[in-house]
Amino acid sequence: TTKAKAVGAVVAATLAFGALAGCTGQSATDSQQSANRQYLSQVNQVMDDLETSLASFTDAVSRNDVVGMQTQAENALSKLDSLDSIEAPEELSEVQQSYQDGTAQLREALSSYVALYTEISSATESQPFDWSTYDARLAEIQESYDAGIDALEAGDKAAAEVEGGAQGAASDQQAAGGDQKQDGAAAQ
Repeated sequence: TTKAKAVGAVVAATLAFGALAGCTGQSATDSQQSANRQYLSQVNQVMDDLETSLASFTDAVSRNDVVGMQTQAENALSKLDSLDSIEAPEELSEVQQSYQDGTAQLREALSSYVALYTEISSATESQPFDWSTYDARLAEIQESYDAGIDALEAGDKAAAEVEGGAQGAASDQQAAGGDQKQDGAAAQ
């Protein structure tokens, strides 16, 4: 009976260690998912703010309001700076790089757009605006803007894939943890 008690203690200790190891892995996964969700939540807030600023910028453009364009571009640039400054968890570093690439392109596009319209509004009869360059310059600005939006969307897509994969892995790990618990219960 002493031998049976010793074997029972070893089995119980092994099961307890296995359960703790499973919980530790689960906690690390939960912690990583929590960090990912926090990062994505911050990104979503900045993106919402950026969308509002870009809509206001577009409104100022439609009214040929250069001062409004400058103000709204500055607001949008501030949001882009905020997006750049969010620290991404290691698992989402490629996502952050896509966002940073997008912000760089949008920053360039907004600055170029304001410069173009400032140049137009400040033209005089003695220093007229060269309308022959307008279409090409506007197309270049639009290309930069589109590239920025594409990069932001690529970041969103990559984030969704990472988050979806993490949720799938967590579900698999939970299922494995449940199997361990069931195996442990069967052993007792």
